[in-house]
Amino acid sequence: MAENSILIVEDERTLRRLLEYRLGKTYRVRTAANGEEALAYVHEEAPDLIVSDIMMPKMDGFALQDALSEEKSTRAIPFIFLTAKADETSKQRGMRTGVDDYITKPFDIDQLLSRIDRLLERANVYQSQLDAKLGQDFSERLMPKRMPEEPGYDATFYNKPREYGGGDIFDWKKAGDDYFFTLGDVMGKGLQAKFYAFSFLGYVRSSLKAMMDSTRSPAKLMQKINQVLVEDEVMENTFASLLLIRWNPKRHELTYANAGHCRPVLVTDNGPELITYSDMILGLKGDTEYQDSTLTIPPGAAFMAYTDGLMEQQPPDGTMLGEEGVMRCTENLHTDDAPIDRLLEQVLDASHNDQFDDDILVFWLQRHA
Repeated sequence: MAENSILIVEDERTLRRLLEYRLGKTYRVRTAANGEEALAYVHEEAPDLIVSDIMMPKMDGFALQDALSEEKSTRAIPFIFLTAKADETSKQRGMRTGVDDYITKPFDIDQLLSRIDRLLERANVYQSQLDAKLGQDFSERLMPKRMPEEPGYDATFYNKPREYGGGDIFDWKKAGDDYFFTLGDVMGKGLQAKFYAFSFLGYVRSSLKAMMDSTRSPAKLMQKINQVLVEDEVMENTFASLLLIRWNPKRHELTYANAGHCRPVLVTDNGPELITYSDMILGLKGDTEYQDSTLTIPPGAAFMAYTDGLMEQQPPDGTMLGEEGVMRCTENLHTDDAPIDRLLEQVLDASHNDQFDDDILVFWLQRHA
């Protein structure tokens, strides 16, 4: 975890230097001699916690705390007041304005360190809960609420983010007799990846909507998505793998373009077959060309696509399951009543852990026998 930052606001130079020395052994510390100076520092880089005197020239501690409370970006910073005033009035005023703690001079440094640790721990717990809630909300918005229903086919998917998730996306859109499936992974972990995945899915949806009347080629759609991703300043240096699939259930055909994504598997009576073709990931070069590939789904067979959390699961020997391991786990799954459940069981049975190490996303499309 990154080192926490503390801002010390104290007009008495000796005490300011002492606090800087002692707290600097544990935290990244900056100091200010008054509230005005502290406010400028906060606007440059918000600290994780502020330790401030009350009685100071130019701007006292109460005025500093009031100024920070007026801005959404700074009002939640934990705040500890140091003061030589032991009267109850000052303490009550500090508590009313949202000060987290109040220590009267002279004080014990170890006591101050203990209070700081407690407040930072509380702030970290709150931030983790907030991140988890935001991550869950993003995850729900990145996944469809239902799946296509076509005679002679079963279409289903499974998604389980690790903690508050990464950059996995899955979506589908119907266009005439065709269905377009989008399955991808935006590089990165945690909320940042989730934010970029949310934005990236917006690019995919808008590109499909804009180009659907002029082309049904996944490769041409992929080229447009890649070009937008490279040229957009907001998404600069954002990279993603993407599998874009056009499914025509009447012709039992899948046409797909693959931009560096995990290679899908076709599961038949003859065993699992790796669908090998793949092009460059999105976001590297705006003029990258992509290629369409088409396959026919035989009666009783199933098409399975997934994100890399599945093949990166580790067996007891410390390696990765890999494509070969995933294919072994798909053997005869097309005859199972709950193929994805069975797949996940077999992957975990072959793993060092009884839970998945990363986000898991699996898409299963099966033609009836």
